[in-house]
Amino acid sequence: MMHRHAAVLLSAVITGLVTAPAFAQSRINQVTALDAQLNTEEARLAPQRALYLRYFQQAYRQYPAIPAGTLEAIAHVQSRWSNLQPAATQDAEHLRMPPSWGVMGLYAGGGFTNQVEEGARLLGVSADTVRRQPATNILAAAALLDAQIRQDFPNARRGKAPSAEAIRPALMRYAGFAPVAANATLKAGGIDDYARTSFAYDVLLTQDRGVNDRGIVVPERAIAWEEAFDAPRLVMLRAPMVRLDVANDRVETDTFRIDPLSETLQTRAGTQVSPLLDATIQSTDYGPAIWSAASSSNYSTSRSAAISAVTIHTTQGSYAGTISWFKNASAQVSAHYVIRSSDGQVTQMVRDAHTAWHVGSQNGYTLGIEHEGFVDNSSWYTNAMYEASAALVRHFCAKYSAISCASAYSGAASSGINVLPTSVKIKGHQHYSGQTHTDPGINWNWSKYYALLNPGTGGGTGTVTYLDRFESSVGNFDTSPAYSGSTTGISTASTATRDCTTQKNGSCSLRVLLKDNTASSVDWNVRLLSGGGTPASNTALNRSNGVLGFWVWSGGSGTSVGVGIDDSDGTERSTSKAIAANTWTYVSWSLAGTAQWNAWVNGNGSITATSVKLDAIWLYHANTAYDLNVYIDDVQIKN
Repeated sequence: MMHRHAAVLLSAVITGLVTAPAFAQSRINQVTALDAQLNTEEARLAPQRALYLRYFQQAYRQYPAIPAGTLEAIAHVQSRWSNLQPAATQDAEHLRMPPSWGVMGLYAGGGFTNQVEEGARLLGVSADTVRRQPATNILAAAALLDAQIRQDFPNARRGKAPSAEAIRPALMRYAGFAPVAANATLKAGGIDDYARTSFAYDVLLTQDRGVNDRGIVVPERAIAWEEAFDAPRLVMLRAPMVRLDVANDRVETDTFRIDPLSETLQTRAGTQVSPLLDATIQSTDYGPAIWSAASSSNYSTSRSAAISAVTIHTTQGSYAGTISWFKNASAQVSAHYVIRSSDGQVTQMVRDAHTAWHVGSQNGYTLGIEHEGFVDNSSWYTNAMYEASAALVRHFCAKYSAISCASAYSGAASSGINVLPTSVKIKGHQHYSGQTHTDPGINWNWSKYYALLNPGTGGGTGTVTYLDRFESSVGNFDTSPAYSGSTTGISTASTATRDCTTQKNGSCSLRVLLKDNTASSVDWNVRLLSGGGTPASNTALNRSNGVLGFWVWSGGSGTSVGVGIDDSDGTERSTSKAIAANTWTYVSWSLAGTAQWNAWVNGNGSITATSVKLDAIWLYHANTAYDLNVYIDDVQIKN
């Protein structure tokens, strides 16, 4: 009998997933091709986005009731600042969802509100002009939003615009999903309410975090979440860093409390709160997911075969729009899970045991995951999305014996149909027979995704060496992360301790408790030193074909991590990786990958020495008054 591990490896070689010594070179070639593609895309988009900034300012002058930053945030949520023209980007009407148009992603009917026609009427221009011309498209969206804002603030004018939080109801009405009567108030528990709430939340979250990426600029401003949403909605949304009673500086009431680990609002144990929305707090199939059911007209409550594969999709639309469409009884389409680009939030809409309608004749045995975005714009495929998606699929691999994470596709991305063998269990819509859709397409990084699904592989051809597993001590790490001179934003009361109640593997992990420095308002940049704070004590690492990584869990959204490496010519700091909250994520960096490193102290932005040392793990988070718990496990290198 063949050993199971050997059988999996042999299967991978046969199907082209592993190419023995050529695997590492194949990964390098894929990264090079994706970098070249990214550069081409950036050169095309940069001059357009510079014009959009001017168009936004023109719209604010014409519609002064709109709070500054709102239009930029809507454009980011709907299109990532791309002039959407569905004939070229809609991927054979993926999901049969109503297409969205222009920089603002306006809908044109087909089951959603006809924002294009209504915006054209308000401006006195043709609908085609709204579809095609970015300046007019932005003005049409501004006119539509202004009309909604003035329902609540009829006397708003320049210098007296309502706050971003105050226009949350207007954003929900504006969203463009199932049509709403002109003066209707959205009813709590309405089938469309969760999608509209998610849209408003995403627009505000974009402003709360700010964006400055390849010409996309959304001004950062702190959102007072408790002013935008009532408490039950904040619980459902798991909104970040909320304060329930600002005037009295209280974060707890008889009904609600702030969870110190996840930094989110929760109901107290034993209390009953009437749900406002058709979404519950947690999926019963996958704990980190929000549950919000698709229309029962869009899936089957049985399966024709055992679950044995996972299908990766791109929505060709927004997160909230996809959720709304799956709730529309006429859609006749669904997926089990939808993942948001900005932060990796996961909403489950069809139970695993039921059959979602997402990949035609292959529906019966597959689980479908829709990833927010458009196939021709790489901006949608964020680290947070990849890592949340990989965490979900690793859960599938552990739960369903027929799905092996080692059987995932790891080859080059493509823009067309590329049918793969049935032995490849985790693959894209475009990889199944009998399909016309080409998602996730040319911008999905299958090599990166495979490495996230199979932590420790990372392209190395040798064995894993563990630097710290925290089974008996805090290992090589400093127990006082605040004492590093390069750390900012946190208090000296912050600690790093061995913890045996939360762990990814083994019995224990490293718990890093970060406390805010109340005398500072700067964002947190935390250098958790290796070697107990003594560089000479750091562990030597062999750079050759090395991939450095670790497991990490964060109790708050908006956390990113990185590493520093002591090289022969200084210290290099890695690119940062955003991680989803409340789930274990594996992150890694190739010591040979020049694109993953930046110059830091006396460094040159690349790792060159044969032997190097781990200087520190870096933790990043926006400034907050609340404690943040981060757990780290199995720090390792594979050569």
